[in-house]
Amino acid sequence: MVQMVEEGSTLLCRMEICVAEAEKRSGKNAMSMQETFTAYLIETRPMDAVAEGRNPAPDSLWRRYSEFELLRNYLIVTYPYIVVPPLPEKRAEFVWHKLSADNMDPDFVERRRVGLENFLLRVALHPVLSNDKILYHFLTEEHGWKDVVYETGFQAKADSRLRALSATFRVRNPVKRFLEMKHYSDQLQSHTSQLLRARARVADRLYGVYKVHGNYGRVFSEWSAMEKEMGDGLQSAGHHMDAYAASIDDILEEEEHYADQIKEYLFYAESLRAVCRKHELAQFELEMSSQDLISKKQQREELATGIVRIFSLKGMTNKLFGQEAPEQREARLKLLEELITEGEESVKEKTVECQEHVEKAWVDMQRFKGQKDRDLREALINYAVMQINMCKKGIQVWSNAKECFLKM
Repeated sequence: MVQMVEEGSTLLCRMEICVAEAEKRSGKNAMSMQETFTAYLIETRPMDAVAEGRNPAPDSLWRRYSEFELLRNYLIVTYPYIVVPPLPEKRAEFVWHKLSADNMDPDFVERRRVGLENFLLRVALHPVLSNDKILYHFLTEEHGWKDVVYETGFQAKADSRLRALSATFRVRNPVKRFLEMKHYSDQLQSHTSQLLRARARVADRLYGVYKVHGNYGRVFSEWSAMEKEMGDGLQSAGHHMDAYAASIDDILEEEEHYADQIKEYLFYAESLRAVCRKHELAQFELEMSSQDLISKKQQREELATGIVRIFSLKGMTNKLFGQEAPEQREARLKLLEELITEGEESVKEKTVECQEHVEKAWVDMQRFKGQKDRDLREALINYAVMQINMCKKGIQVWSNAKECFLKM
């Protein structure tokens, strides 16, 4: 699914990366309570050694899912203008009823292993994320990498959900294309979730249709026992029906692979929305700083001229108790001048920050759009081909049954 065709500067062009296996383990958590978890073996190998025909043993280390989460959270905070690749689901969603929703189920763990490898490949292929030192530590340093992450202080930079929500409703002048992209992310999430629900319902019904063909097999086999002329033909047809009924397990297992590819973009929708929310927050903070600066300049003008343009408690106090002493007035003017200078610097910095976020985010959104179009096109075509082959198999089974009947 991940296309390895980016510039030579990406980590994936310098290092071979894979999540080779998963292992069930037991241990104590932070609360000293016994828990069962899954660890994943990451293997890396320098690409130049592979290109030269040498085959050195890979470097390897184990990581838990929670460590992948920590890495991704760090990337989201450090690169707020990037649509950071999502992790595979922690617990199974959109499952059809015969599929286990247990996060320790071997089939689910295997699909998650593939998803975690896909996450690392996407990050290692990204022109910006791939050159991050923390990513390199994650892949090569089994111990101590968490300390390096926390030393960056990324947690203090994380935006609270309340601030982001406040900015969403109070920002006055968001960039139109970011509003449109946020709306698009909502639609992408809605359509992919509806597709996955429809697929799960179809899988349930398909499973039943295939398995009920086993009844044909049973009837034909039992019937063949009492027939002399027709016996061989009926028994052979029964075998074809039994094989057809049993084939649905492998078919739906293959389908899960395509469903996981769709799920990735269901989760990508939230990553896209996070970039848009960051723009809203940056724009909101710029607007608040600008409003605060305008207010302080107005206070300076009123203090310098003695003319109060709007009602204020200070103006009313002056009318009741007289004007303040010249020394107090000068001190206040001096303080306001300092605050205005600081405010102008703050507005300038926030304007640059907002503009940079818009420019960088838009570039990455366009990169993401190209990736999404390629990946979903490929996944949907492959899914359609699989459905066609499944229908052909059904036709072949009944054609074989027909040949059996003709020989009776």
